[in-house]
Amino acid sequence: MADIRFDGKVAIVTGAGAGIGRMYAMELAARGAKVVVNDLGGARDGSGASTSAADQVVEEIKAAGGEAAANYDNVATMEGGANIVQTAVDNFGKVDILINNAGILRDRSFLKMTEEEWDLVIAVHLKGAFCVTQPAVKLMKENGYGRVIFTSSTSGLYGNFGQCNYGAAKMGVVGIMNTLKLELAKYDIKINTIAPTAYSRMTEDIIDEKMGAKLRPQFNSPMVLYLCSEENQTTGQIFAMGAGWYARTAIVSGDGACIGDAERDITPEEIRDNWDKIGDLANDKPHDSGTSIFSYMMPLLS
Repeated sequence: MADIRFDGKVAIVTGAGAGIGRMYAMELAARGAKVVVNDLGGARDGSGASTSAADQVVEEIKAAGGEAAANYDNVATMEGGANIVQTAVDNFGKVDILINNAGILRDRSFLKMTEEEWDLVIAVHLKGAFCVTQPAVKLMKENGYGRVIFTSSTSGLYGNFGQCNYGAAKMGVVGIMNTLKLELAKYDIKINTIAPTAYSRMTEDIIDEKMGAKLRPQFNSPMVLYLCSEENQTTGQIFAMGAGWYARTAIVSGDGACIGDAERDITPEEIRDNWDKIGDLANDKPHDSGTSIFSYMMPLLS
């Protein structure tokens, strides 16, 4: 089979100045994409700004024979998101691919977290995904084609001590995906979410170096590049990965229990008496939309 290529495609990668984002940008460019390398150039906690991170990646891409342009805007504002997308239009004429990768950390246990620590993380991860994606998908809709990646995390999907702000934001982007996959399906815009694991400045204090040597950032790129390719027809799914392991993960429902007749009152005692059946995920199924939950209620609704 032919190699996956991105010739003629224009990609935006946010937070592409280092780590996983840098790998995405480099590998997309190596396969023919024209890439906008966005990075505010700040520290892991979001403080500060510099043009050097994005510039260095652009220089590396160009030195390898690729095409790239730098952008230094903050993803967490509507103006910043518009400017990032405009950089792609000004330099390359369109947008085909968007990888929402930019992120910061302000870890703190829930009872000690400040409003500022909450707001900053939500702004970059959740609001930032909205601010960049909205102007990007407007152009994709006009062109009848697009591939969008949201970056979630195992911290949001499954939990992690001291990261309620980060986890809430990372589950929030799944909610954005679940709506957009429906609103944009007829325009050949495929939207998926990843939960990558890698050793980088974001994780260097929670992953030891021995394990980190095997959690290389580049192991996340193959899945992301496939999802960004024209070949990919999957949309609205979540994929977890790390160290060469890749798997779909999903929000699911079990068969549950139908109680009553959708007319009479139901008591807490009946919930108690059916608790094992309600909690059983033996026949778990993922959902295509919020309305798919009605399939479980059909014995009561029909």
